[in-house]
Amino acid sequence: MDILIAAEDDAACHGNAMTGAAEASDKVDAMATLSLRVDFEGAESVGPGKIRLLELLKETGSIAAAGRAMDMSYRRAWLLIDALNHAFRQPVVATKLGGNGGGGAELTQFGEELVAHYRDMETAANAALRPHLSALQRALAPSGSRGAAEDHDSEISARSA
Repeated sequence: MDILIAAEDDAACHGNAMTGAAEASDKVDAMATLSLRVDFEGAESVGPGKIRLLELLKETGSIAAAGRAMDMSYRRAWLLIDALNHAFRQPVVATKLGGNGGGGAELTQFGEELVAHYRDMETAANAALRPHLSALQRALAPSGSRGAAEDHDSEISARSA
């Protein structure tokens, strides 16, 4: 089992890019966050997307509705859930056939445990790496000047050619 942890700028992830120095000083609480993906042998993995799909399925009781909430087709959502159901010894999601009462889906007890374990691991990883995330966050250039070093390097290369 491999665990992949990717640091992400919280402002960039949520579309809240800073526009000026004054705003940057107001954004002291902005913090890089982690994205956790657990890779199992056999190429199966569990990460933020699948966990969010399971959380939405729990909220909506529907694979189709959970998929729509993530801008994903029913087929894609069903395939992801089917892969999870086959990856573990116990099913993650139980489905009910349609008909007069309609179909639906729900997390099994194991599915609930999977989501809880994932969220606990995510919390522990964020807490353990907070000093490193803070250091990286402080080292970031203001969002308006990101990429300036690349532009500068390109100008130097163009002049020397």
